[in-house]
Amino acid sequence: MSEEIKTFTISVYTENTIGLLNRISAIFQRRHINIESLTTSQSEIENVNRFVIVVNMTETQAKKIVGQIEKQVEVIRAYYHTDHETIFTESCMFKIKSDLLFEEPQIQNIIKESDTRIVTVNKEFFVLEKSGRRHEIEALRRDLNAYGIMQFVRSGRIAVTKDEMKITELLSEFKNQ
Repeated sequence: MSEEIKTFTISVYTENTIGLLNRISAIFQRRHINIESLTTSQSEIENVNRFVIVVNMTETQAKKIVGQIEKQVEVIRAYYHTDHETIFTESCMFKIKSDLLFEEPQIQNIIKESDTRIVTVNKEFFVLEKSGRRHEIEALRRDLNAYGIMQFVRSGRIAVTKDEMKITELLSEFKNQ
């Protein structure tokens, strides 16, 4: 019986080093695992970055990949979690022709019902911003697509775990070295 493929969020705490992103992505590439999204930012500890990588694979693969990632010199610690173990969101922006905002009353309804925010409006276009789950963003994109989207961009997942992660003590030790 084969193991179930699930969505995992992999968190990697690292020093900020040139070339690390390439080496981490190569670990996935060698195993023929596609990265669904990747976000990197400052973590809760100064001078420590955090990668949030979303992948679809088995738990056995997740364990192996986290082990490989932790072998990288600049990696302080790596973890994997299921969707059930995390709180996560994505953000997106839409650029749409301004005349539609005033000529198509349904657009205003879509904005209101989807809890979307207007970021800017000028004579040529307006920009909408939405944060939420991937399926909410995709539903909004389908609704707006009927009116014509000039530009669309979606971020990768950002996530925190539901359970406390002991990483804070580990990172504090790292910082004090």
